[in-house]
Amino acid sequence: MIEVTLGAVAHGGFVVARAEGKVIFTTGGLPGERVVVEVTERGKRFDRGRVVEVLDPAPGRVEPPCPIAGECGGCDWQHADAATQLDLKTAVLAEQLQRLAGVAWEGRIEPVDGGLTRWRTRLRFAADEKGRLGFRARRSHAVVALPDSGCLIADDPPYGEAAKVAVPGEEVSVAVATEDATSVGPRMAIGPDPVRQRVGERWYEVSATGFWQVHREAPEVLTRAVLDGLRPEQGERALDLYCGVGLFAGALVDAGCSVLGIELSRPAIVHARRNVPEARFIAAPLERALRDLPSKVDLVVLDPPRKGAGEKVVRAVAATGPRRIAYVACDPAALARDLATFLDEGYGVESIRGFDLFPMTHHIEAVAILTAPVG
Repeated sequence: MIEVTLGAVAHGGFVVARAEGKVIFTTGGLPGERVVVEVTERGKRFDRGRVVEVLDPAPGRVEPPCPIAGECGGCDWQHADAATQLDLKTAVLAEQLQRLAGVAWEGRIEPVDGGLTRWRTRLRFAADEKGRLGFRARRSHAVVALPDSGCLIADDPPYGEAAKVAVPGEEVSVAVATEDATSVGPRMAIGPDPVRQRVGERWYEVSATGFWQVHREAPEVLTRAVLDGLRPEQGERALDLYCGVGLFAGALVDAGCSVLGIELSRPAIVHARRNVPEARFIAAPLERALRDLPSKVDLVVLDPPRKGAGEKVVRAVAATGPRRIAYVACDPAALARDLATFLDEGYGVESIRGFDLFPMTHHIEAVAILTAPVG
């Protein structure tokens, strides 16, 4: 056990501690607190640890409302009040943008409707050796059983149906849709698949185990942010890259654009073609489909996976000369790395908005709007 005063917040839900000349990425603490830390993993460059006692709490500390908050790997900041959670996430996004892209960001992570709990519409439960539902512990395959009250951040999932399809040692996916809910286990499913989601006036079908934004407000929030930033005009040509089941393609079509969407997942593209029949879609890894990009487009939406788009994709997108690009990011480090490449291509950062679409966790969603080089 080590007594330390915690320093700055770090990306990933950690606070930095230093002891004996070594960094300890620590969970369960807040910046400025004097705490006792147990080192849980030792490495050559840094250690990992967890707070086991708080000697001098920070002003934003609260009692975690979930009884398994310290064991489950899902929530990072249940011990912080709402304002402090926004402060922590704002600091992480600003630090990553400055360090990796040289972008000075003075914004603040924006809260969304619904508060800190009952927001998550997609979950992946693990079943323990007795078939009880739970979640994986942090950095472990061990299963932490759900408390009797269920998951605090879940949006009323069908626990009973999920338990019926649970197999010891396996996982159960749950999707809470606009009209119904589905539980999918390794041997059977209860409920419709695909499920249907409504965003604005358009309905989208998506596999119960496929990708869809997990916060119930996220599709509307992100679609508004993308359209506000792109300012689409009638007849413009647009790309929706990493398009999934066509969320942004649908919004762009409804704004009067001609849209090409590209997505790796063939099942997602099957849904996209049904969801947005007015658009054209290609099922392929984007890196392989770059040769299929038009030579000139007006607008681009990029919504890459957590690792980001990467230099090859960014430079290929810039080569199509869009007047505006909306980059939707779930990882601030990946966002910053790709922004650095866009800046190298002459694009400017007009705005960056961060949204608290994963309350109680360290995750955020951000939308960056880029503008074409002048002249």
